[in-house]
Amino acid sequence: MSVCAVAVLAVGCRRSQEPLPGAATEPAAAVRELVQHLQRNDLAAYARASVPPGQYAELEAAWAQGHSRWPLDQLPLHDKLPALLGALAAPEAEAGLQRAFKAQIAGQAAAVRQAAHSLGLFGEQYIAQQGDYDDAQRAHYVQLVKALSEWAQAAPLSDPKLAQSTVATLTAAARATGLQDDGDFQAAGMTGSLTRLQPFAAAVKQVLAGYGLPLDDSIEQLRTGLVSEQGDRATVQVQYPLGAREIELQVALERRQGQWYLVRTLAEVEAVLAAARAASPPPEDAPPPAAGDDDGTGNRVAAAKP
Repeated sequence: MSVCAVAVLAVGCRRSQEPLPGAATEPAAAVRELVQHLQRNDLAAYARASVPPGQYAELEAAWAQGHSRWPLDQLPLHDKLPALLGALAAPEAEAGLQRAFKAQIAGQAAAVRQAAHSLGLFGEQYIAQQGDYDDAQRAHYVQLVKALSEWAQAAPLSDPKLAQSTVATLTAAARATGLQDDGDFQAAGMTGSLTRLQPFAAAVKQVLAGYGLPLDDSIEQLRTGLVSEQGDRATVQVQYPLGAREIELQVALERRQGQWYLVRTLAEVEAVLAAARAASPPPEDAPPPAAGDDDGTGNRVAAAKP
């Protein structure tokens, strides 16, 4: 039996698993809501649900001023995304990509498998030595690298017919976005850019499913449960299948204005907004926030003393 067949059977078995303890709690439900937006490819809704409304508005303004590309800056090689879309949307992109595939990948199944294996090992070593990750992040990323490496070693990445279909799908989706350089992202704004990227996100998932990595199935089978909840802090257990592996992690959440948000996302956004404020300070004659207003970080502004 092939590795792909084993993976399909394993995924099928997971569908019958029971909900995790605490699945009905608000923190666990908040995590599922986030990933459901991704299942629908609704990147704008995902971004809105990730941060308090005041921060979202400030992020929109920071994008318009050229000081932020959140949440795209959380993606690997995010700075290459405009160039990638531009290359895929170019008039002769299909022919050029097909030539490159035939010259470098077509018929090289053994070499591709070895490259996937080597990249997996390199990725694990890199994560182990990377000082920016905490223990939980490191454990999660190692699981991801192993699952993706195993998938890539079994996937038909050197298949010419699949490659032709892949190129056609991705080039059409890139053109549909209307985003071909950073100027287009700037002009569209944060919400506009995320909305335009929706068909491209769907196309990427379609391509990966064709190669045996159905991400929507992984999202559909994702389970969450409550590990602990104390006041406005909670820890949620997350499990989901990826390829032939079951990925497990715990995530910290914080409640702000009655809603639960990922602590890591809040910290990343606060860093982005701090840099944006430093790059574009308010006018000296701008009035201070009114007492009781949200300052954009989820905190309330105290009334000034006379």
